[in-house]
Amino acid sequence: MTTAHAPRVAPPGRLLPVAEDVYAFVQPEGGWCLNNAGLIAGAGRSVLVDTAATEARTRRLQQEVARIVPDGPDYVVNTHFHGDHTFGNGRFAPRAVIVAHEGTRSDTEEAGLGLRHLWPDVEWGETPLTLPTLTFRDELVLRGDGPCTELLHVGPAHTANDVVAWVPERGVLFTGDVVWSGVTPYILMGSVSGSLRALERLRSLGPSVVVPGHGPVGGPELIDETEAYLQLLRGLAEDGLRRGLSPLRAAREADIGAFAGFLDAERLVGNLHRAYAELDGLAPGARIDVAASFKEMVAFHGGLPACHA
Repeated sequence: MTTAHAPRVAPPGRLLPVAEDVYAFVQPEGGWCLNNAGLIAGAGRSVLVDTAATEARTRRLQQEVARIVPDGPDYVVNTHFHGDHTFGNGRFAPRAVIVAHEGTRSDTEEAGLGLRHLWPDVEWGETPLTLPTLTFRDELVLRGDGPCTELLHVGPAHTANDVVAWVPERGVLFTGDVVWSGVTPYILMGSVSGSLRALERLRSLGPSVVVPGHGPVGGPELIDETEAYLQLLRGLAEDGLRRGLSPLRAAREADIGAFAGFLDAERLVGNLHRAYAELDGLAPGARIDVAASFKEMVAFHGGLPACHA
């Protein structure tokens, strides 16, 4: 058996300090299924923001967290329902309480482990579906002896019910996939207009450190960068509709300028599907044909998009 076509696996993630008692777990490259996570440590209460896609990557996250919090986190927050952020829940429960927006819980249950089927060659390992047991609708504050963590519902943006984790005493914002860094944003299941509103709200918080869902940690410039991409997307959608182009054709003809070097450029096709639908009156966060859009992303990419999880 040859290994010529074996999928390349990215290096493991690392837990890096970004402020006092606050850490970012950053996974290299940050493309499909290589998400970031975060840890807010404090005496008597610690919070992990998101998990990881595979058993091996979640074990690595667990080992890194144990260097700071030997007994593990008290809470695990899921910023949204996608498997790269939730599949590792089971390695932290039942000690940790899994927290999410009420809509995220139902979406997680509905989606199940379906993400695994898109990349069958990935070594997913054991990732039992583990649903949140504590849910909320608007805001929730997790308090302890260290810095508090404010969970804010800002969706629809990347999905219908995105949550961010804001640590005001440290100026650190964990954005989930509302903000991206060097990686093409993906809003097929969320909203263009909703994302722009969410980004304006995040900017108003005045963060000094921004931990995106994918890609390197930065500052508020990452909010600006994500916003600029979405503004470009909206313009491309308006032009494509005016010219009668399909989303795939519009993506192939698009000049995306400064974003041409971003990872996972094929997401432009899915994003245009959402942008077209919103211009035609679809409500932000409303259901859309994800499978058909993904097939067109595969066509744009010339094959299955890379997943190095």
